[in-house]
Amino acid sequence: MIHVPFLCFLYLTAGLTVSSSLWILDKRLDCSQLGLDHCKINKCSDKHMVVPAHLAPTGPEWGSEHVGVGMDKHRPVPIVNVTWTIRSDASVLKLRGSEINILDESTNQSICVQFSYNIRQQLNPNYEKWTFSLDGVVVEPGHSYMVTVFNLPEPEIERDQVRIRKQINIPGCDDQRIQKAQMCLENGSLWDPHITRSVSVDEEHKMLSIVVGFEAAKYSEKYQVSIQGHGFHCSNNVSKENTTSQNVTFELGLSQLSQCKMVIMIRPFFIRCKNDCERPEKTFHYCPYYPTRTLLIKASVGLVMFGICLAYWLWSSSRKDPVNTSTSAAKEQPEYFQVQDRKRVLVIYSLDHPLYKIVVLKLCAFLATTCGTEVVLDLLDSTRLGMLGSIQWLDWHREQIESSSDKILILCSRGVQAKWRAMCGDKKVFLREDVRSPIGDMLTPALSLMVPHFVRSASFKKYIVAYFDDICSEEDVPSPFNITVRYKLMEQFEELFFRILDTEKHEPGRVNHIDGLAEDEYHHCPSGRALRDAIEAFQAYQLEHPQWFEEELLENSELEVEETSAEIYQDAKTTMNPITYCEPDSTQVISHVKTQESDFTVDKIQLYMAERLQMSTSLQFNPHIVEDMQPVLGKYQVQFDDICELDKNIG
Repeated sequence: MIHVPFLCFLYLTAGLTVSSSLWILDKRLDCSQLGLDHCKINKCSDKHMVVPAHLAPTGPEWGSEHVGVGMDKHRPVPIVNVTWTIRSDASVLKLRGSEINILDESTNQSICVQFSYNIRQQLNPNYEKWTFSLDGVVVEPGHSYMVTVFNLPEPEIERDQVRIRKQINIPGCDDQRIQKAQMCLENGSLWDPHITRSVSVDEEHKMLSIVVGFEAAKYSEKYQVSIQGHGFHCSNNVSKENTTSQNVTFELGLSQLSQCKMVIMIRPFFIRCKNDCERPEKTFHYCPYYPTRTLLIKASVGLVMFGICLAYWLWSSSRKDPVNTSTSAAKEQPEYFQVQDRKRVLVIYSLDHPLYKIVVLKLCAFLATTCGTEVVLDLLDSTRLGMLGSIQWLDWHREQIESSSDKILILCSRGVQAKWRAMCGDKKVFLREDVRSPIGDMLTPALSLMVPHFVRSASFKKYIVAYFDDICSEEDVPSPFNITVRYKLMEQFEELFFRILDTEKHEPGRVNHIDGLAEDEYHHCPSGRALRDAIEAFQAYQLEHPQWFEEELLENSELEVEETSAEIYQDAKTTMNPITYCEPDSTQVISHVKTQESDFTVDKIQLYMAERLQMSTSLQFNPHIVEDMQPVLGKYQVQFDDICELDKNIG
């Protein structure tokens, strides 16, 4: 981690904005870190380097912030340390620095710091994300600060998550983290007056004498000591002078005292808060110091009042409706829900890479075996797909799902975004895996059918949009799907599965939980472990081959060679049966921390297991795909053209 406190000369050379309420501690600047080139700190320029979007790095991610106390010369001051990390994707090689801006929302004052550096590897020498920290920013207790961080150079068109913002609220001086700061000490943050009192009664003159004692504070010279009760209030002013312990005497006539409760309050006058400082107080009862007769009278009255209140409470309790009472009690108990019917999910994806195909297959296996979901996938139904054609197969399943409670899961990736752009007029995209597959590119006809339905639907509950955060990014989601929730897998898989079940995770009074689906739990079962291994394998491949997606794209000359190779291999291999059968595991659904087994089972399902790379060369294009698209797509073409035109205008 890079810690960035500042030296005095930096205020002059870097031109940082410094104010009395927002500045950076005067310490030696340290911008060194193993693996960085030419790391230095410059002033924030009004003009930033702007480059085309494909040449700009992705935005940073938030780390942690820390509020505490730092030393400025000879006095402690409240500070905040802000940390951010760099995303470990291929764009890290385009990164040339970062800029951080901190704005005091109470005074509108700000400071701005710019880091300049070069990074040669996506991860640091410890195989962790690159982490940077701006430390020692002096702040004011009780103020709110808006922190903005973005990477350099900036893209010409600002994308989502290029700039990240966070509001940091600094606590008041009563918080232990900053109590020892000088400005808090001058407000009496550590002052404990140790209030004491002694009472004596003069029965001859019917007087009550009260002596109040307390300890004076370092930063307050004057105090106002007062006592008050029902019908009276007395106060005295005290100066500390050269003594720490203070005593103030009050004398009251017994006839003034009608109740037993009395409050002692000390009002200090500290350097900073002056007349508006916190006033400690202490309550005590002086009835034990009364003459016996007076004490007995007041005790009798108190017992009578207590008896009346107790009788009323018992009478009210007896009139409560027992039915409503039992209903309220039942509502406080944890509620359980069980999956009554198996849900069906149609999975739409792009054949970006052989390793990504394995990830998709492992996800389908996890949905089927661990979650008890019926998965509809083109790779699992190649026979029927070859008979019907791709468009008829997709349209039939879409109509079945539209008339039921089933869902369509769209897995976004680099190929999905590229093919969507190609459909809207960009350069045509030919992926190596599409050529090798016997069913060809299923994503393009799927988007042609489903995007018009998605855009015009009153609700989006039929469609679920997701992407694997470790191997894809939110930028891979086509623009029509930006109007709905995008789930990050496997971090938000549990929320996604609640969408499949049409069940809310957060309900009034409780939070539902499905055992074994959390990000740190899903890999405990065999199918989840296989899914995690597939994701990590593809992630490692991407780190070793930053240009992996470009390598999967085919030019026209390469396209002809791949098609010829696929046809020759298909003719030589007459039969192939890549189908296996798996028994499902039981799913457990729990609410809060209690677990209950669900009462459904899953039938045997077919899972396509062609995961070895060499098997993909045995596949070829289905000739029905192109010729079957026109009859069904014709009725959607006008709507689809309008969507593309809108997408271009937004872009």
